[in-house]
Amino acid sequence: MKTSEILGLNFFKYYVFFAFYCSTFSQNDSIIKSTYIKTFQDKISTRASIINTSNSFYIYDKESGDHYILEPNKTNYLGFSILFRSIEIDYGFSPNFLSENKDNKDSRLFTFNSRMFYNQWMQTIDFYNQKGFYFKDESNKVELPGVKSLKVGGSTSYIFNKNFSFRAIGFQNEWQIKSAGSFIPRLYYYYTKYKLEEDNINEKANTFNIAIAPSYYYNLAITKNILFSLGGSAGIGVNHSNNLGSENLTSALFEFTGRAVISYNSDSFFGGINSNIVILKHNVDKTTRQDDEITYLEFYIGYRFKAPKKWINFADNFNEKYGL
Repeated sequence: MKTSEILGLNFFKYYVFFAFYCSTFSQNDSIIKSTYIKTFQDKISTRASIINTSNSFYIYDKESGDHYILEPNKTNYLGFSILFRSIEIDYGFSPNFLSENKDNKDSRLFTFNSRMFYNQWMQTIDFYNQKGFYFKDESNKVELPGVKSLKVGGSTSYIFNKNFSFRAIGFQNEWQIKSAGSFIPRLYYYYTKYKLEEDNINEKANTFNIAIAPSYYYNLAITKNILFSLGGSAGIGVNHSNNLGSENLTSALFEFTGRAVISYNSDSFFGGINSNIVILKHNVDKTTRQDDEITYLEFYIGYRFKAPKKWINFADNFNEKYGL
């Protein structure tokens, strides 16, 4: 992943966050929600992380029982961010000294993942642009540098329990000080485009997925400084595939999601491991099933310090002026 690509990605991420939160600069942060959640509204959070994320495809022939994997040439990258209330600025790059990056050749990974909040609503955005895959079966592994995939989509969710903090496991600008869980219904929607350019072959295909998924997440406050979070969902929906198998097909879609987080937090230092997986199962023709899998793994450490008084006054005056 080129540094210029990540710079463009993170500028876009900053723009999305700024545009979304201009009207709610600290509406959610300034509220002391309960004795269950601690906020850090007057702190600046700095964070460094190592991230591995990709979008792989698993293909199963239901007649023969054979299965195949179309897996991108994965890339690890280092990320750095600074967060004040709901404004976040990020920078990332993919160094060659990380072992998984040494054989990338002409491979490309351009990703964008974000999460935004408004009251009890949560919106996620995912973008994956990948080039360079391996095609694997039980005995062979073939490099396909001309295979590309592009995925864009996300989910819209509603968090029923106000005492449950998703920000504590996603942003770390809140902390779950007493254990709580919440039922979180979600609407998923993803569009994926595939392109094959190999040996005078130029083929394109695409899929569209939409699913409704009830989910439940629980934040377990093991101690006042250590949090373990676990949650998942199982949903059903519809997939439409064009040119992916032997025919265009509309079929049932099954969605499965899982997240596990272990984190440490104090007023100044924080860190942890954040893992997430999304699996979308559907047919591509009458005899073939595909599992569309998104994985995300992050190791992070961070430090908070007091925001300058000018920043705090600006945010407070902004809220007061616009009645937020």
